[in-house]
Amino acid sequence: MKRLATQLTILLIAGLGLIGCEEDYTPKPKAYPRVNLPEPEYLSTNKPVWACPYAFEYSRESVITVDPRYRDSTCWYNLYYPEHRATVHLTYTALNGDLSKHIEESRKLAMKHIGKASKIDELLIERPSDRVYGILYDFQGETASDFQFFLTDSTEHFLRGALYFNVSPNKDSLAPVIEYVERDIKHLVGALTWR
Repeated sequence: MKRLATQLTILLIAGLGLIGCEEDYTPKPKAYPRVNLPEPEYLSTNKPVWACPYAFEYSRESVITVDPRYRDSTCWYNLYYPEHRATVHLTYTALNGDLSKHIEESRKLAMKHIGKASKIDELLIERPSDRVYGILYDFQGETASDFQFFLTDSTEHFLRGALYFNVSPNKDSLAPVIEYVERDIKHLVGALTWR
């Protein structure tokens, strides 16, 4: 009796397995979770407590932090997006007749991504009324950095920025966040002023 019940159970499972199978099975494509990003709101660093020789507007979604390794470097900050594990590293240098050296160093750092980049767009920044000049590098492809830029007044100030994610570079899954932070970077570049 026990043997008959076992055989019937096996036949029932096998029958259900055959009924449930279809020839036209197609796997679902890989999907990424939806990222809900708020409308951008910006805060200003142009306050009496801000001691740096530059001021800008940054996203309310980011937090200004200081990398402990650079605590002694004046005005080196990070704009950290905790929800997205993204950081825009900002490094400031006072110029001492060495503008071309800093421009070349920024270009070399940007071009380190050329091996992985499928395309690098360079956007020239010129705002003579605010004495803000520079270049924004936009990297396409599986690069470690998505955007880098430098801004200068060409005589006294030099500010460099670079966006990095603390995750594996996968442009498909990061695309909405990259676009969001790109808008913030372009806003920062457009709102930057020297003091």
